[in-house]
Amino acid sequence: MQTNVLEYLEGAARTHPDKTAFADEKAAFTFSQFRAAARSLGSDLARRWRANRPVAVLADRQAESLVGCFAALYAGDFYVPLDRKMPRARLAAVLADLAPEGVLCSEADRALAEELGLPFLVIGEHLDGAADDTLLAQRLGRVLDVDPVYLIYTSGSTGAPKGIVVTHRGVIDLAEWLSGALGYSEADVIGNQTPFYFDASVKDIYLTLKCAATCQILPKKLFMTPVRLVEYLNERKVTALPWATSAFHLVAASGVLEGHRLNYVNKVSAGGEELLASDLNVWKRALPDCAYVNLYGPTEITVDCAWYLVDREFSDGEPVPVGRPCANKEILLLDGDRPCAPGEPGEICVRGIGLSLGYYNDPDKTAAAFVQNPCNPHYRDLIYRTGDIGVWGEDGLLYFQNRRDGQVKHMGYRIELGEIERALSGCAGVTDAVCLFDRAGERILCCYAGAAEEGEVRRALKERLPKYMLPGQFIRLEALPHNANGKIDRPRLKERYLHESSS
Repeated sequence: MQTNVLEYLEGAARTHPDKTAFADEKAAFTFSQFRAAARSLGSDLARRWRANRPVAVLADRQAESLVGCFAALYAGDFYVPLDRKMPRARLAAVLADLAPEGVLCSEADRALAEELGLPFLVIGEHLDGAADDTLLAQRLGRVLDVDPVYLIYTSGSTGAPKGIVVTHRGVIDLAEWLSGALGYSEADVIGNQTPFYFDASVKDIYLTLKCAATCQILPKKLFMTPVRLVEYLNERKVTALPWATSAFHLVAASGVLEGHRLNYVNKVSAGGEELLASDLNVWKRALPDCAYVNLYGPTEITVDCAWYLVDREFSDGEPVPVGRPCANKEILLLDGDRPCAPGEPGEICVRGIGLSLGYYNDPDKTAAAFVQNPCNPHYRDLIYRTGDIGVWGEDGLLYFQNRRDGQVKHMGYRIELGEIERALSGCAGVTDAVCLFDRAGERILCCYAGAAEEGEVRRALKERLPKYMLPGQFIRLEALPHNANGKIDRPRLKERYLHESSS
């Protein structure tokens, strides 16, 4: 029985020692090299730091960052990937909450690590030593599958950093299901788009190790020049794109797929935000034989809990389902503690082995989100309340509607802002859009990007929505702001435009 994610790496290094495991723009590790480097650094960590403790990794888009993460695992610890470019105040707040054993960094971040005032090691200086096999075996012998493998910080609804603790068993469960359901194999070359401090990258890492595939870490700059992105994907012979939905939309909106072909890509999955049918159709026209999967799930349930393999055509503006529960997970729709009837919207709640251990150093927030299943009062049966609203469609599939706090009451009507955003996605000349509710002014505010003029957008929405759902104000931007996880930065838009409109 597998109990530790390192067994994936050990197996791949044994069966495919000379195959490229992880590669960035400038460097690459074979499976045997990656294993040796992680065990070398892990031995140094084990000599210095305690077991089963967090180790912070100042992560960049480099294979070396992953060596640091796996060195922490070999030392019997768990890794915490942090954005090396995050504001210093936020980084200080995260580290104060985390109190890690130490920090791992690249040579480029040595000065930053020194500034933080914590014990640190420069990853590249500790990759060539001999591993202490006895010490590592002692450390790993104490690790159970219910122990943490990583901790990822998210901003949360309040903006305060919160650390979500994920177990070995949760990741193993995800990798076993994902590889089979999406058809991954050793023949795949995965194009990693999401940064390692974002939970979507977990799929890229562990599919690579479980399947002995190859992971190409894509430089961020490529997404600013989509033609070069396509060329790079072809040069590296990338076959699989498990991307954040925002990146999927960005490439579709750029127009690059109309004149440039992806020669090797045969599977694409998107997750993290609502998948727009209009952009899905752009991809399908360019790559009609590709498999497309829509994924849904918050970090708290180990990345994904629902999936939909696209098996029919969708018109622009039509909602795309998030589908059915992933294996070994159950999805409940609840109105308070009451199960919802088919067709009745409710809060998406999840149960299963993938539930995380909760929020680091925050038992109150953990207790509020991970609660007893109200449908089962007989024994301990935890569910995670996502705060998202969904509905089971007539086709038996789950449809995401909005965040629980995305529902507003306007002109006597209850309105889901997500429904307006879906209609906007089908408007010609609109590439990105978000709706906010100005409670003080009792109006809906639409921020959008694209070539369409305000009058064109208004007219298009009038054809799709009742009058009471039409935004009262439109703000056209060159581009909508996105946060570090690639999602539209709603708090920043609210701070800027709702404040201005109410002043």
